[in-house]
Amino acid sequence: MPTIRALVLNCTLKRSPATSSSEVLGQEVLDALDRQGVDGEMLRVVDHDVRFGVSTDEGDGDGWPAIREKLLAAQILVIATPIWLGQPSSVCKMVLERLDAELSETDDEGRMLTYGKVAGVAVVGNEDGAHHTIGQVQQALNEVGFTCPAAGATYWVGEALHTTDYVDARPKPDTTGRSTKALALNSAHLARLLADQPYPPPDTTGAAQGA
Repeated sequence: MPTIRALVLNCTLKRSPATSSSEVLGQEVLDALDRQGVDGEMLRVVDHDVRFGVSTDEGDGDGWPAIREKLLAAQILVIATPIWLGQPSSVCKMVLERLDAELSETDDEGRMLTYGKVAGVAVVGNEDGAHHTIGQVQQALNEVGFTCPAAGATYWVGEALHTTDYVDARPKPDTTGRSTKALALNSAHLARLLADQPYPPPDTTGAAQGA
């Protein structure tokens, strides 16, 4: 059975050591993945000097190349993001913009380096918009080569204008827990399938695969 590693990118706006609900849910995803035999780690993006841009390296001390190296070494990527104004955080959007560079990064057979990697999403917020946020992030990740599993997201949102964050929610809702377990189970399963049977290289002849 191939070794599977996961990377959670916490896209909170808060620098360490500030408390982050995205980190709490991201860690719960890592714990659930660990029960599926997946090793993993979490990075808080704002703790690194990631520059705005759409290349793999924006130079001048850009923190993205080191994060990208860990991303390429993992088989599962989880984006953990809060909701602000009904949208993914600006840090999440910056991460997705940096991933745009993967469209032109390919292996010797013409496949994007992200092919065969699984992507999940974890969302927290105190307002509606989780499904919208998940949809935005999943679409972007799929476009740059990641594969999203069935039930590939987990989320928690409090009531509108409520002051309770997920980190303080007691008891933790069973619905979020079940979604987190499903995300971990299906991500690990899909990652092992893709490791065993990678996507075929692109067909440049115009003929249908298998024709």
